[in-house]
Amino acid sequence: MNEKDAKAKGHSGEMTDHQPYRVNLPGFGAEEDIGLGDIIKRVTYAFGIKPCGGCERRAATLNRWAIFGGRRAK
Repeated sequence: MNEKDAKAKGHSGEMTDHQPYRVNLPGFGAEEDIGLGDIIKRVTYAFGIKPCGGCERRAATLNRWAIFGGRRAK
């Protein structure tokens, strides 16, 4: 599908403003929610990969897409 067809069907290729997917992991242990991008950034840093500008943008995009957390606050 080319860009013109995607726009005609309402797909711009960019993420729209919507609520991120929330994944609750009961044994996660974190009191705060953490985004998917932050998880990947921490793992790659632990392996010795230094973040660049593209990594920061990718992390921000993934953080808007999915959030992991422990129990929900009541």
